[in-house]
Amino acid sequence: MTDDLDRWKQAAAESAVARVDHGMIVGLGSGSTAAFAVRALGRRVREGLRIMGIPTSERTAAQARALEIPLSTLAEYPQIDVTIDGADEVEAGSLNLIKGRGGALLREKIVASVSKRLVIVVDQTKMVERLGAGESVPVEVIPFGWQVAAVRLGDLGANPLLRRETGVEPFKSDGGHYILDCAFGPITSVESLARELDHVVGVVEHGLFIGMTSEIHVGGPDGVRVVAA
Repeated sequence: MTDDLDRWKQAAAESAVARVDHGMIVGLGSGSTAAFAVRALGRRVREGLRIMGIPTSERTAAQARALEIPLSTLAEYPQIDVTIDGADEVEAGSLNLIKGRGGALLREKIVASVSKRLVIVVDQTKMVERLGAGESVPVEVIPFGWQVAAVRLGDLGANPLLRRETGVEPFKSDGGHYILDCAFGPITSVESLARELDHVVGVVEHGLFIGMTSEIHVGGPDGVRVVAA
């Protein structure tokens, strides 16, 4: 099954990357599926495609440099033509997302927020009827007093779990923050929950991406299906 998933991810990534044109500023997503897209972009760059990449994580930046994809920053390019990224869950009806399993949700959301188009690549197992049914919502918090934020998140109905890197030490994002993986179960109102999370003191950002997606490229056994917002 893992081989099938990888083939579906690769097909979805290549479908999305085919939409990239010369001269574009391209946001480079993070995570296992986005890595397929970065690899496909690297191949197109070697074939002569001229783009500028804005990476959403240090890991993605390292991958892009190894593939000789030109990179810059938001300081140089404050608006992005298209960002290609993955997702942990996609709500089929709304195309709202849960992102952040890879720990780069803050930078991913910043880049997405200044992108003309956010293109998501997933395999078909990531499509769900309601967000939260199978995935926790990652919530990035500052290390100081993270326990206070965890209590408040618990009051909102979550079961917050501090993400750990080695089983002992807390995972730290590229920004030096902790991540609480919050199991809410199926989320009835994503918008309401997002507003609640935005008002928890100590929360830097959360993994609910609402109304940001332009299109989804979904890989499966019958090929790639493109769903536009």
